[in-house]
Formats: sequence, structure tokens, C-alpha cells
Amino acid sequence: MSEVTRHIAIVGCGQLAQMMAQEGKPLGITFSFLAEKDEDAGCVEGLGTIVRLDEAGSDEDLFQALGCPEVITAEREQVDVALLRALQRFCPVYPDPHVFEKAQHRLREKRALTESGLPVASFMPAQGRDELLNALDKLGYPAFIKSCENGYDGKNQWRVKDATELQEAIEEAKDLPCVVEASVDFSCEVSLIGARSASGEVKTYPLTENLHRQGTLLLSKAPYQDEQLLASARAYLQKLMDDWDYVGVLSVECFVTSEGLLVNEIAPRVHNSGHWTLVGAGTSQFANHLRAILDMPLGDTDCPRPAAMVNMLGVDRAPTGKNEGVWLYGKTLRPGRKMGHVILVDDSSEELAQRCEAMIADLYQQ
Repeated sequence: MSEVTRHIAIVGCGQLAQMMAQEGKPLGITFSFLAEKDEDAGCVEGLGTIVRLDEAGSDEDLFQALGCPEVITAEREQVDVALLRALQRFCPVYPDPHVFEKAQHRLREKRALTESGLPVASFMPAQGRDELLNALDKLGYPAFIKSCENGYDGKNQWRVKDATELQEAIEEAKDLPCVVEASVDFSCEVSLIGARSASGEVKTYPLTENLHRQGTLLLSKAPYQDEQLLASARAYLQKLMDDWDYVGVLSVECFVTSEGLLVNEIAPRVHNSGHWTLVGAGTSQFANHLRAILDMPLGDTDCPRPAAMVNMLGVDRAPTGKNEGVWLYGKTLRPGRKMGHVILVDDSSEELAQRCEAMIADLYQQ
């Protein structure tokens, strides 16, 4: 008797959906993808059926067009939560839509984190000139103004260090609902990625140190060696997973401060800072996300050798330097766009750091 094929539908058609499908193929999983009307689906061409949202009829018609998936997941936070809840009538949606509802709105996210007892930077909601002025008066300079929605990779975010920069930010933010955050004195940013299966099994990857360029992730290196901080990050992650009855991969991004970790934000999905797991861990974050939502045993998350990922931002050519893997997403080239990434693995953290510097210089012709 032949095995039953397991089928997953993914909301979104970008590189994260692409890598989930690529990593799912060896597990015998098939895929379909839900695209917005004008969404570029080039990343997932040939990896499964692509269904355009505007071409679907009823919720049941959409479910059937997606191939009656066993489970539905998403590659991004900005999804239609009402649609996900409607599709829950036909199959599980993981993570649960209530998590996407929190993560896609910065104020709801901050409040959800504090409700779970996790430490965050001091913040205030603000909308419009008067509220922004009041928030900066109370929180002081420097501070960050971030739109509640559609603020990522440095977009719709303003760092203000004086009244002049605040006026410029007010003009750009206009009447967008925002969160104003007090500046944090931190040494670096780290992220922890973990997976929780439908039956409650949890595994976490090592802490990863992240370096950004103009608000977009450029470099991730693992492991970040600090057992005390790792224990704190694992406790934060476990608390959120328990409180939210979470299923799938979850990423928690934190600032390393003199007093410990402060949570910056979360991502209820596979995460850019975990791409190194494609080579540097026994089981990638993508495969473990699929295993988690299908309630399969989770795979090995150890990092036996130091590993790193360098993002290719606005770069669509393969590097000339030695590497352990190049992923090109097949996107149309645009300045600053995530076109692919390179993975490096070495026996020594020091050697790996030098290779990362050389790789960045190679890719960006520095």
C-alpha cells in the first residue's frame, strides 16, 4: 500500500515559501501557494500549484483550489487574519491566526510581549504630531518611531536624536499609528529560533548574532557563545509558545544589554537569521517548521561548527570566494532587495569572522 502524500498550503510566494518547499520535498511533502492578486510568484514557480486570491470563490472553493491541504501556514506576518480564520473550518492553520494578528501590528506585539512578562524597551503608542511630541517628551532622545504596520527592513521607521529630526519624522509619518520606543544601549542583537510541534515537542537552535545594514539584516553568525543569555532567550521563547499554544517555528529577536536580554520583536515563521541552518545544523529551520506543523518528530538543531549567513542585498551574482552554499531566489533585481544568501561554515569562529568580512567585500565590491 502506497504512503499517503502530505500536502501543505503556504500563504505567500517569496523566498521563504521557496525554501520551505525545497526542504519539504525530501520529506515527501507537496505544496500549493496562495498569492495576492499582483504578488510576484516567481520564487515558487515549479514548486507547486499557485492560486491567486482574486480568482477564488468561496472559502471552501479556495481550500479546494489549494488542493485540500492537511495544514496551512504562512511565510510572512502580513496576512489576512480573517481569511486564515475562515480556512480553519477546513484544516488547521499554524501558527494560529491570533499570533499573526499580534505580530503584524507593532503595538499589539509589544503589549502581547509584556503580557507574557517579557522585558522590552520603554514604549508609547502615538498617532499624529501632538502624541508624537508628547511621547518624545516623556521617553526622551534618542528614540525610535516605528509605524504599527508595514514597518520592516528599515521601512517606516525613524531614529530621532533631536527636535529637528523629530519634525522631519512627523512630516514623514503623518497620521500613521506608531509606537515610540526609547533608545536601548546594547552591544549587539541576537535572535533565537525554535520550533514547537502540534503535540508540544520543542527544540531550539543556538543563539545567532545579527548585523544589519541600513535596517536590513546583512550577516548572521552562530553560535553566539553565552550560556546565560541562551538560557534567558530559551525561557522567553518557551513562555510565548506556552502562552500562545504555538505550533511551528518562532523567532525572538533581542538586544544584548548590560542587564541581560531585551526583546525587540518576534517573527511567527521561518526567519532570515536562521538561513545558516540549511547547512550549519542537522535539520534546517524550514524542515523543522514543516515537521512541527505536521506533528512529525523534530530534527537535530545542534550547530557542530561555527556557521554564518551573508545576505545578498541588491546583488544577483554568485560570489567568487569559497563558501558552503549559495542560494539565489530568482527575483528581479532591485537596490537593497534580498536576492539570495551565502552560507559559510568553519572550524574556528575567528576564521569564520574573517571569511565573512571577505565575503561581504566580495559581494559588495568594497
